[in-house]
Amino acid sequence: MRILIRVQKFNPESDARPHFRDYGVEALPGTTLLSALLKIKSDVDGTLTFRASCRAAICGSCAMQVNGIPKLACRLSLRDEMDRHGQVTIAPLAHLPVIKDLVVRMESFWDKVTAITPYVVSGGDVPPTTALQGLHEDLHNADGCIMCGACLAACQSAEVSPGFLGPAALAKAYRFQVDPRDRTHEARLAALQGADGIWDCVRCNFCVSVCPKDVAPMEQIIRLRQRSIEAGLSESIGARHITQFVKGVGEEGRLNETQLPLRMTWGDWRAMWRLLPLGIKMFLRGKSPFPFAFHPGRRDVRALFKGRRTGPHAESRRPSPE
Repeated sequence: MRILIRVQKFNPESDARPHFRDYGVEALPGTTLLSALLKIKSDVDGTLTFRASCRAAICGSCAMQVNGIPKLACRLSLRDEMDRHGQVTIAPLAHLPVIKDLVVRMESFWDKVTAITPYVVSGGDVPPTTALQGLHEDLHNADGCIMCGACLAACQSAEVSPGFLGPAALAKAYRFQVDPRDRTHEARLAALQGADGIWDCVRCNFCVSVCPKDVAPMEQIIRLRQRSIEAGLSESIGARHITQFVKGVGEEGRLNETQLPLRMTWGDWRAMWRLLPLGIKMFLRGKSPFPFAFHPGRRDVRALFKGRRTGPHAESRRPSPE
């Protein structure tokens, strides 16, 4: 089966802008995209530039955009991709500067990883070996990341905010947050509360869908948020959205879309004033519940929340921060 592969080419020394070049290759049932690219470089175009190493989905170096989705070329069946999308168009990873063709500069990616202190900070007494026995389960596969950068390339927050730490770095932050050997858990959480930290994730779920190792970075970010709130770090706007959302539902038995923004910004009169036009629009469009009309199931919801706080399994019934 002959397949046409469109590859984005760009040589900053000779090209004013990126352009596409088409290559025809014969694809057997087991042909991967990486093997096809190696064949093209060997027999057709020796200038074609890309990264590759292990060919076993371990090193992560062959990550690239395939039909607009970050994927590892070494594990992608060329014929399957053609069957699913009807074309094979390749480009370098998004949100990273291009060096040449499919090769990108990874410095900004590594800077994000370095920013979360990606190693155990030990000190004091060494925890007993038994303390590490449940670590594997607590990690939730956060240690499976191969640093390929696919999640960052798919991240919607990184697209609009280049300073955002990104899914890979934050998943690694969770990995050290649960390690009993680390002595900086509180400091690590505190460092993630500001701009570009855990509250800037918009939960688009793209990082989960493209991760080749099922690390589920967004889920690790949610776990960091939960730990932050449990540690009393609840003053950021993101944390207040969660805590006030839960509090409002517990009191009224429903989500009051008028009160929630006010609860989140209470005390910040400038922010509350900026919300006034939104409140008027919500009222005119029937989105503001009448303040004296109580939800019929309010008592039942309150009973559920009361049981959560006082029951014998209160901790296990705690609602997720998300």
